[in-house]
Order: sequence, then C-alpha cells, then structure tokens
Amino acid sequence: MEPESTLTTCYRHPKVESHVRCTRCERFICPDCMRAAAVGHQCPECVREGARSVRQARTAFGGQITAVPLVTYVLIGLNVLAYLGELVRPAIVDRFEMLGAGLVGPDGGHYVWQAAYPPDFHVEGVVDGEWYRLLTGAFLHLPPTEGTFGILHIVMNMVSLWNIGRVVEAQLGRIRYLALYLLSALGGSVLVLLVAPHEPTLGASGAIFGLGAAYYVLARRLGADMSQVNRFMAGLLLWLLISAGLTSWQGHLGGLLAGAVVTVAYAYAPRDGRRALVQAGACAALLVLLVVCAWAKAAELTGAQ
Repeated sequence: MEPESTLTTCYRHPKVESHVRCTRCERFICPDCMRAAAVGHQCPECVREGARSVRQARTAFGGQITAVPLVTYVLIGLNVLAYLGELVRPAIVDRFEMLGAGLVGPDGGHYVWQAAYPPDFHVEGVVDGEWYRLLTGAFLHLPPTEGTFGILHIVMNMVSLWNIGRVVEAQLGRIRYLALYLLSALGGSVLVLLVAPHEPTLGASGAIFGLGAAYYVLARRLGADMSQVNRFMAGLLLWLLISAGLTSWQGHLGGLLAGAVVTVAYAYAPRDGRRALVQAGACAALLVLLVVCAWAKAAELTGAQ
C-alpha cells in the first residue's frame, strides 16, 4: 500500500495548495505570494528583508543620490519669499540685514556707528545680541528703490543659485549641500563683521560664492575637464573684484573661503567608514571657528563703547 501524500499549503494562505518554496526561508508560497528573484521565487517577507539589507547608492562624496534638487528649490523659494516680504514691509531690511554695530536715534533713524554716542541713542546689530543677522542677511536683497541694481541683485543671485546649486547638490546630496550653503553664508557674514562691522550688508552672494568654490573643488577631485570650470571661476573672481565698488566684497570673499574649506573636507575625506565623521567634524570645526571669531569681534566692539 502506497503512503498517503501530504498536502502542502501556502504559509500566508493556509487554504491554498502550494508546491513552491521560497528560496530564502524555504516556506511554501502560493502564486499570489511569489516574488521573482535572481534564482527561483521568494516570499514577500524575504523580499522586504532583502531590500533593507541592500546598500543605498551614494555619490562620489558620500551623499545620497537624488534626482530632484529639492534644497536648491527651497532656498530659491525662501529668498523670493523674503524679497516679497521686503516689498510689503520695507522695515524688514533694517531689522534683519547683516550689521555688526549701528546706532538708532530717538527719531527711529539709523546712524553710523560711533564709539561715544548720545545717551538717547541705542545700539543695534550683532553687538546688541542680534546674532540672527549673521544668517538672515543672506536671505535678503537690495530693494527695487535702489535703482536697476536693486532688482538685478536678487535676479543675478537666484539665476546663479539655480545654475550652480543643482550641480553641487547632485554631487553632495541634500544634507551636505545644505551645510555647505549655510556655512558659506555664515562665513561671508563673519568676515563682514571682522572687516566692516559698521556697514549694513545683505544678499545671498556669500553663499553662492561658496557654491562656486565647491563647484571648482569637486570638478578637480572628479578629474573633470577644467577648461570650462576655470572660465567659470575666472568670471567669479572678476565679479569679486567688481563687487568691491558695488556690494560687499567681504561677504563674497568670506563665503568663497568657507565654501572652499568645507568642500575640501567633503572631497578628500577617507572613503571608508570614517568619511561621514570626518566631513561632519570639519563642518563643526569651521562652525566653532566662525562663532568664536564673531563673538570675539562683538566683545571688542562692545568694549570700545
């Protein structure tokens, strides 16, 4: 007498007869649960487990690969919204532009800094604890009342951000790119504070010069054709010289230097498990240096009152 055959069913659907096993866990699976694999079929649970164990693709500098330059879009949107806010409420410029030390008179007017000022005047700027100006000034631009250049200021910066930002964000990933942008903006403001603390400045140019430095460093590291990159950098440096008579060259130069430092750390960090730690450590070290410089200068200006 032949032995009675054993009926096998799907582990997820006990009422469905199945004769196929998952190639990973060897449980029986029905046609509804079969997922094609390199060899045979797998169950849904093993497919999910395998997806979690797959290493995510990264850029050459450790960033997560993204198809949409979301951070660039958001930064442009914030700059445009801030500009619209300036049009509706012009006082925003005086309140949030980068200013190391200034004076406000009893009539509410803004005056050039003096070490000895009348008792009915009061101090404004970073020296008065308005540290947010170091970043908020990078999201403001010259109002239209400043003539043709007032409008061109934001137009040129946003076009530059659109062209350079998308390339750099694709290479670095969103988190590294955002850190680069903010540190470049902060570096520009800190150099303004150190060199020209009494001159109000505003604009995203410092951050964009930092992106320009990043574009150059990344291209060198990837071994790209440098002819076009060198022409771009020549134009950027030419604008740095021209800006000495139009806008804040200190902010441009500070952003350029900060962006270069950050990107060198990104590009030349060891390509092993320490890479993210080295990159984050370099950003943190630069942030500490900028904060210490800003604090020391503010203390110096405060002591001179």
